[in-house]
Amino acid sequence: MKIEDALEIVSQTHSGMVRSHNEDSVACEPACGLVVLADGMGGYNAGEVASGIAISVVATEVSHRLQEASPTDRDEESGEELGVVLLRDNIQKANASIFHAAQSQPQYAGMGTTIVSGLFYDNRLVAGHVGDSRMYRLRGEALEVITRDHSLLQEQLDSGMISAADARQSKNKNLVTRAVGIDAEVVPEIHVHDVLVGDIYLLCSDGLNDMVEDEDIQSILYAMQGNIQLAASQLIQAANDNGGRDNVSVILVKVKGEFAAATGWLARLMNWFKK
Repeated sequence: MKIEDALEIVSQTHSGMVRSHNEDSVACEPACGLVVLADGMGGYNAGEVASGIAISVVATEVSHRLQEASPTDRDEESGEELGVVLLRDNIQKANASIFHAAQSQPQYAGMGTTIVSGLFYDNRLVAGHVGDSRMYRLRGEALEVITRDHSLLQEQLDSGMISAADARQSKNKNLVTRAVGIDAEVVPEIHVHDVLVGDIYLLCSDGLNDMVEDEDIQSILYAMQGNIQLAASQLIQAANDNGGRDNVSVILVKVKGEFAAATGWLARLMNWFKK
């Protein structure tokens, strides 16, 4: 099954109930199975600029490259699958672009962004992220966070300094330990996951999970899995009903069918048509 037929993808973003403008950005490229979400930070409109650059670089570069190559191809230098290399390299390219803009234009000094991205191919998902924007997976009734926040709060949890209950009340929720564009180089965290038909993947800015408990996110996704457009609306509404202190953005990806990569003669024929 073609990737765009196997996946149902929806996205929504909202400025929230407090902020005057929206510094989140989202992009979806169904033809190549790519979804990207970024939550910008910085004064004035710099956060919006940073997240916009990140989304543009990753979406444009990855989708363009996959018009002429398969994500299952092996990279000549590293031997890794091209899908993994593309996500990592282009997050780093976005980092360089944002860092350069911040260094060369005073009004953008110090700007940066989180990013969470997913590339679906061959019944798998490559998830790449920097910062505290998250990716969740609903499989059956179980909701699981499949990214790990790059944040001070997460480090305190991992070290046992605070409990999960204390973390909910922490004032350190928004202190990220890694972001795109702040330093000259960044190391994205990349993981590959097997995908099952029926899975629903949620990418979100912290404006959702800071406002809505994971149990409530699970309830909304499970109850509305038959209509993920409505589920996206309800998630944003829940965040705003609980105070909406930040911009809130969501991308939902529902796996409707298998999307194994073509192999053998069929793969060679498809590559020939791409040329």
